[in-house]
Amino acid sequence: MNTQQIRGAYLQFFADRGHEIIPRASLMTVGDPTTLFTGSGMQPIIPYLLGEPHSRGVRLVDSQTCLRAQDIEDIGNNRHTTFFEMLGNWSLGDYFKEQQIEWMFEFLDEVVGLDMSRVYVTCYIGDERYHIPKDTEAADVWKRLYEARGLSAGEAEIGSEDAGYERGIYEGERIFYYDGSKNWWSRNGGPETTPIGDPCGPDSEMFYDFGTPHDTAFGAQCHPNCDCGRFMEIGNNVFMAYKKVTEGEFQLLEKPNIDHGSGLERIAAAKLGDPDVFRISLMWPIIEKLQDLSGKNYESHTESMRVIADHLRAATFLAVDGCVPSNKEQGYVMRRLVRRAIRYSFDLGIEQNFLQEIVPVIADMYHDDFSEVAERRDEVIKILIKEEKAFRQTLRNGIKQMQKFATDGLTGAELFMLYDTYGFPVELSAEEAYRCGVALPDNWREEFDTCMQAQRERSRTATKGDFKGGLEGHDDIHLKYHTATHLMYKALRMVLGDHVIQRGSNITMERLRFDFSHPEKVTREQLDAVEQIVNDAIAADYPMTWREYPTNEAFDRGALGAFGDKYGDTVKVYQAGPDDNPFSLEICGGPHVTRTNQLAEGGKKFVIVKEEASSAGIRRIKAVLR
Repeated sequence: MNTQQIRGAYLQFFADRGHEIIPRASLMTVGDPTTLFTGSGMQPIIPYLLGEPHSRGVRLVDSQTCLRAQDIEDIGNNRHTTFFEMLGNWSLGDYFKEQQIEWMFEFLDEVVGLDMSRVYVTCYIGDERYHIPKDTEAADVWKRLYEARGLSAGEAEIGSEDAGYERGIYEGERIFYYDGSKNWWSRNGGPETTPIGDPCGPDSEMFYDFGTPHDTAFGAQCHPNCDCGRFMEIGNNVFMAYKKVTEGEFQLLEKPNIDHGSGLERIAAAKLGDPDVFRISLMWPIIEKLQDLSGKNYESHTESMRVIADHLRAATFLAVDGCVPSNKEQGYVMRRLVRRAIRYSFDLGIEQNFLQEIVPVIADMYHDDFSEVAERRDEVIKILIKEEKAFRQTLRNGIKQMQKFATDGLTGAELFMLYDTYGFPVELSAEEAYRCGVALPDNWREEFDTCMQAQRERSRTATKGDFKGGLEGHDDIHLKYHTATHLMYKALRMVLGDHVIQRGSNITMERLRFDFSHPEKVTREQLDAVEQIVNDAIAADYPMTWREYPTNEAFDRGALGAFGDKYGDTVKVYQAGPDDNPFSLEICGGPHVTRTNQLAEGGKKFVIVKEEASSAGIRRIKAVLR
């Protein structure tokens, strides 16, 4: 059973058990102020886990593409990837622990055919401070299922991760209890940091034992939550059973939820019995193509091939979802992924354009299961080939700049500048300097690494509150700017034409920013016209209301959606103006003000303060209420 077959089998397994198959959400988040990308399978489902009814019912299943750009520096080992798929199933107040565990055991055992003697599970150890008991209920179900198949199911109380490294595993143990740092789900960590008012609960994770030797660099003894690579987490069952009502009190929910997520690539690796996820059927064809192009083999150039395979899968799906390389936000991450892949191609001796060879391989692996990949295939290839050509020109410019530095000797800081500004691989800088007869000072690597670490720290904080389609917060001023963005989007299309499509937005307490497709600079006269239309709409005091519509009906009514976003069967549509003649109609998760005249409180007007290019064919407007 290959990876694609596992995905299909999972969806069918839960569909046969009354679950509605829902489409994946876009990798690029809309209306989520916490992240640039969809980073987990449950992220798009959070509103429904928090109580909002889902139009498809109370049993849902999907395979969600995810991107975690913070893992970019970890790529190269056998299990980390920036891009991955999460198989997810949810019960919104319907079935609970026993049914979920039985189904997952059945799926892994009878459908996928894993060796269940290698599957270990963890449960929540409980917390007396909050009167939350040990989750023996989940453990008892696991124990019954294992013993029915003649497998030992001894229990072990571990507690903390550090305690696991001290204690290790005893013969016959299979069910391990950990504390809230490992086996409790909330939107903000363990029970003590769970936000008041939020649902939360214990979880039960599943690990596959590949039997590889333990690396004592991680701790004296191995245990399921060890990071040495012997155990790989393949899935997690969240039992959302509680609500935090005060700082020290949790109450049971009347209708608890199930939130399950399994890593598709990791289950496929377990099925192969190989801890190297790059050997699965959604990775290995890329590796094979790289071997053909380079004449090198995977065993001798493992890290480079892993980085290229991972990064180009991620970049391909970003392009499918409407992202283009740029120097800002999601586009910056996409550009970084593509350029890192190209840099690693030099290690393979591939110095000619190679994305036109690799991207079709990736598209072929997904087009049968994700129609949007097939639909945008040619456009995606063009976008990535264009970025490769631009980067190779950047490399040529970097060589010229490096040669200027080389006349006086190269410092680590200068090498980092070449790397960071020009994307010039430090290894190539060393080779070029050698050709010029210039000596890499003895401490160049230390200085380079110091600059690199500083850059990473900046990257972790630079995008705080700076998200596509997202609000920095939900204060009154954020809601006003969000509504102003809708009014301006409509006004831009009225003044410039229907070719104007949203390509990104960002809202802070100080201003709104809006990116849109337009081939040329917007004149001051056109901007004045947009301002006037928006201020007239504010003065009209339109009501801001929303309704859910079937997606096709929403578009038939003229609702606008952000370019590249993927929608389910139903969408929430915000409307400014009366039902019989709305001023604007836009697919949006909210929130907004209740009436447009709230934007004029204090005598304020809508004013466009800046218009500029964002990237090729994309303009950017910044506007304020003052």
